Amino acid sequence: MTERTNYVYFLFLAIVLVGAATHAQDRKLKSAQNEFKNYAYAEAIEAYEQLVEDGYETKDIYKNLGDSYYQKADYNAAAHWYGQLFALNDSTVEAEYEYRYAHTLKSVGDYKASNEWMKTFSANNPQDLRAIKFLEDTQYLENIKAKASRYDIKNVAINSPASDFAPSLKGSELVFSTARDSGKISKNLHKWNNRPFSNLYSATVLEDGTFTEPMRLSKKLNKKTHETSTAFTKDGKTVYFTRNNSKNGNFARDDKGLSRLKIYKATLQDGEWMHITELPFNSDNYSVAHPTLSADERKMYFASDMPGTYGKSDIFVVEINEDGSFGTPKNLGNQVNTESRETFPHITQENILYFASDGHPGLGGLDVFATRINDHLDQGFVVNVGEPVNSEQDDFSFVIDENSKTGFFASNREGGVGSDDIYSFKETEEIVLECQKEIKGIVSIKDTGKALQGAKITLYDNKDNKVAESISGKNGGFNLVGPCGTGTYRVEGAKLDFEKDATSFTWNGTKVAHEIALQLAPVVKTPSMGSDLTTFLGLSPIYFDLDKSFIRQDAITTLNEVIAYMKQYPEIKIEVRSHTDASAGTAYNLRLSERRVKATMAYLEENGINKARLSGHGFGETQLLNDCVTKDVCNDAQHQINRRSEFIVVE
Repeated sequence: MTERTNYVYFLFLAIVLVGAATHAQDRKLKSAQNEFKNYAYAEAIEAYEQLVEDGYETKDIYKNLGDSYYQKADYNAAAHWYGQLFALNDSTVEAEYEYRYAHTLKSVGDYKASNEWMKTFSANNPQDLRAIKFLEDTQYLENIKAKASRYDIKNVAINSPASDFAPSLKGSELVFSTARDSGKISKNLHKWNNRPFSNLYSATVLEDGTFTEPMRLSKKLNKKTHETSTAFTKDGKTVYFTRNNSKNGNFARDDKGLSRLKIYKATLQDGEWMHITELPFNSDNYSVAHPTLSADERKMYFASDMPGTYGKSDIFVVEINEDGSFGTPKNLGNQVNTESRETFPHITQENILYFASDGHPGLGGLDVFATRINDHLDQGFVVNVGEPVNSEQDDFSFVIDENSKTGFFASNREGGVGSDDIYSFKETEEIVLECQKEIKGIVSIKDTGKALQGAKITLYDNKDNKVAESISGKNGGFNLVGPCGTGTYRVEGAKLDFEKDATSFTWNGTKVAHEIALQLAPVVKTPSMGSDLTTFLGLSPIYFDLDKSFIRQDAITTLNEVIAYMKQYPEIKIEVRSHTDASAGTAYNLRLSERRVKATMAYLEENGINKARLSGHGFGETQLLNDCVTKDVCNDAQHQINRRSEFIVVE
């Protein structure tokens, strides 16, 4: 074989090998895409990661890898692959991935980067509900942290190495969903995450908080499908629960290969659950799941992705009629629901709706939120219940007994026994479901800048209704707790002998107006001719010791206030009038009072008061304030009243 022939042969062989490798990669890619489209995320991840390891990297591979991990609730891995996606700098990546990347970054504790991506997402999608809620509460992390320690939680003993979640209360029984004991053979594994299917179990909660051994509920309820999320009537004779769409106890799938979730109803008859029927608003084309009953059992709240849903799943409500029939489901609206997932609702006797969401600002994964529902199904302010119930991972299926303030929830946080664990909790502080934001400020004396204590601070709305009030502290600081309603608000400061001051600001819903400054000017008071400044200013009199003329320490405060006032009003002139008691002779007392005049005037002059504004006169014992006309008729305390200096306004 010639050299040229060898070259051509090897070139041909190389082309064949490259072509074969490309064909193999195409087959692997097609296989991975099929697994992804069939929701077999565990297999899709394995196939896609093998392609990446072989050096085959595209936008779609990174998107699907991130999405596969996202659907499996492995947010750490999802964050990694979304990061790889945006490292490609491909401007055609859908904005939804900006949100998912921001959301998954929280799972690794990188809230700073998460917020930056949320700003990008919000700028690109200003009408998105998640963007609106983020921009309304950019301080959400601080607000969530402020709610910490409202609950004491602990991992309960009934958890298994499998998934345990969706607790519900039936008297003293805890009913929950678990994947324990459902087998490891392939037909019992869900290709979504390669985990066993879940069944319904029950354990009795004992008085000391421990549990009896969990027992599987009736075979009538547990089939070869997922069963989860029960809601029992108060008499315990009816249960609503979630199950995959099934036929003859096995999965039934739609044309996309999905087995949708449905709510079923069963009644207790002779100790056995019977008459298992679907609810009429179920569908083979969308999911209906996670029922919870209102206190009067006339309304059912549930999660669904039925038509009219804002995002991946929303919270709905449906009327239960007296004859047991159902009304038309209603979406709870965009105060609760977003373009992401709202799921696992729980309604309390006080009409507080708890639900899990990854669309409202939270700590990562699904967080638990609460809002109050009124009789007209209007919702109030949505509140993140905070740590330790919420974490960087999924926290969901929250239920509470409002009488005992105890309850349960599920989480896949680190440190658990299984993939999902049930935690018990005790509520130690009542949740506040009104939007309340703190306004901080300082009030001071105008011109001097001196902090003003004891000023009354009042917050008014744009209709001049009083919203909140407070009193300024020693350093002039004040805090006001107000609502989150939008509009113009006015903060007013007032104190006796001061002119009022006020400032207005516009509130966009949740933005806190920090460090509002108020300055109150002292009211200009003009003393009348012949009045004593100490009386006019509400000061203590200047007193002297027996037979002494030096300025006592307790007189310094009064003298300094007189000096401050005279400096503020330089046109005022005073006459210092000093007096004695009747303990000595008349001539001696006259001389003593003159010495007291000189000492008092000297202090005023030494501290900045011009001598031209001062005059003085000693009156001895001629102007006593009581009947102590001789030394022996009164005690020293009574004589003390007469040993004084006065500051009489003469001009």
